[in-house]
Amino acid sequence: MLLNKKISIWYFIREIKTQILYMGIFAVSIGLLDLLPWFRKISLPLNIPALLGTAVSLLLAFRTSQSYERWWEARTVWGAIVNDSRTLMRLVIQFFPAGEDKIIKEFAERQIIWTYALGESLRRQPFSDRVRNYLDQHQIKATNVPNALLDAHSQQLRDIASSKGLTDFQQMQLNDIITRLCDSMGKCERLKNTVFPRSYSILLHTLIYVFAAILPFGLDDGQLAVEIIITFLIPVMFLAIEKTSIIMQDPFENGPVDTPVTSLAQTIEINIKQMTGDQNIPVKKDNSLYYEM
Repeated sequence: MLLNKKISIWYFIREIKTQILYMGIFAVSIGLLDLLPWFRKISLPLNIPALLGTAVSLLLAFRTSQSYERWWEARTVWGAIVNDSRTLMRLVIQFFPAGEDKIIKEFAERQIIWTYALGESLRRQPFSDRVRNYLDQHQIKATNVPNALLDAHSQQLRDIASSKGLTDFQQMQLNDIITRLCDSMGKCERLKNTVFPRSYSILLHTLIYVFAAILPFGLDDGQLAVEIIITFLIPVMFLAIEKTSIIMQDPFENGPVDTPVTSLAQTIEINIKQMTGDQNIPVKKDNSLYYEM
């Protein structure tokens, strides 16, 4: 996940190194073919490759816009998770009378584990030791662990509502927060499981290579080096833009442009422990670097 610092240009170069190699070979081959007598007779108005380039640019703009919307929605949803986690604990502390530290601690610990479990499940990573230990300790076995933890929230609230003197309105408020957390979880799962149409990428790649193929025939044949460089650079820029949108379209892949779910979970943990008076507050990792988690 990337939090503050700029992404190295070498990261993008590594991501498209194969396409760069193919495009380099393609540009040199097309440039040399354009020197053959038969190909030298072919001359296209520069307006034709320019028109195709405009079409590619419009398609890339749409693709980038859609990818950014997915990335921003993921960040917005996790912002709501942060706020709802704080609100849940604030209401629990307010509604339960003094001396019910055990109940408050159980809600706090479960909510903290839920945030870590949700982030790890979205990234499809094995659960951390901390999450596994909690699940084993409380004998929670489910396909959807985050959902099971929210069920445990609801079940405990139902069991203690009458015995601790919660009013119907107080119980409704707590249930409303749990419902909002479930709604945020569902939005994250939708973003994770909805695949961007593969046909769109195929169409873009095809148009980019067609553009690269006809571009030399609209350029001056007297400057081979310039012709090859232009034929190489412009399609590579198109491919780099497309790769950027591909990276952004899945915000839960644990990459540099990923939604920083682990950092947000750490923020939630620190906030909840401060609210409940827990002295065992973790030190948040440096948020200016990239971490694989």
